[in-house]
Amino acid sequence: MATTSLHRADPPTTAASPAGTAAAARRRRRLRSARRAALLSAAGVVLFVPLFFPLVWMLSTSFKPAEETFQVPPTFFPAAPTLDSYLSQLGDSGFLAYLLNGALVAGAASAVGIAVAVLGGYAFSRLRFPGKRTLLLVVLASQMFPLVLIVVTLYVLLRQLQLLDTYLGLILAFTAFALPFSVWMMRRFFDTVPRELEEAAMIDGCGRLGAMRRVLLPLISPGVIAVGLYTFMFTWNNLLFSLTLISSKDKRTVPPGFLLTYVGEYQYFWADAMAGSVMATMPMVVVFIALQRFLVQGLSAGAVKG
Repeated sequence: MATTSLHRADPPTTAASPAGTAAAARRRRRLRSARRAALLSAAGVVLFVPLFFPLVWMLSTSFKPAEETFQVPPTFFPAAPTLDSYLSQLGDSGFLAYLLNGALVAGAASAVGIAVAVLGGYAFSRLRFPGKRTLLLVVLASQMFPLVLIVVTLYVLLRQLQLLDTYLGLILAFTAFALPFSVWMMRRFFDTVPRELEEAAMIDGCGRLGAMRRVLLPLISPGVIAVGLYTFMFTWNNLLFSLTLISSKDKRTVPPGFLLTYVGEYQYFWADAMAGSVMATMPMVVVFIALQRFLVQGLSAGAVKG
């Protein structure tokens, strides 16, 4: 009798398809990207909440009545929002005069700073003269001195020139402090432009100033705007120079005007001060938003070539 041996067949093995493997890999990558984005978002919230909380508190306090600003415990949102603090800034508080003085001084300092920084940066970038590198380092090293030391020297100098308590003296003081860094920045911007473009313009009949005005300045316009914005922001926000060099109330800029108007030994007008701070901050925010593209381009261009 013949016996038949039966063999159990092994179960078939199914290999994963290439399409299924690729889809699983994409899902894993998306999951890792989502986790990374969530971690970065959480870290951003942790870092920026302390940064923006004072701004939110300033805005909230500006809408509070005067008595609510001293309430204990404090209220985060005003119980009865009011515009009284904003309206008082447009009255007899002198706030508009502070804004106009600040705009005048900052605008003039920026214009003078740009003009001198462009010429100085061009000289350090294109001209050859003995001690150029040493002089450039000395110009930059002047930024290392504390403002307190610089303002004492400027006070003595302006007193001898009879420019104390004048717009011109304050403009010159701000320009003198901002100029070294501005010259250094403009020199780096000029270095990014090939010399061949300037030489071609000079061959076509332009002098140095003509080539700089027609060829170089349009190419480094983001750098010029960056220098002007740097000087404007420093001048607008500076307290020490304005407080020391200006004594007349009608010539004060925003920082000393706020300090001497809203804060005193026996009085604190917090709601008015916060409303004024919001109104004084808005011009800088608008200017920065409008010019931030040029500022980033200018700083990036200045970092390309030393």
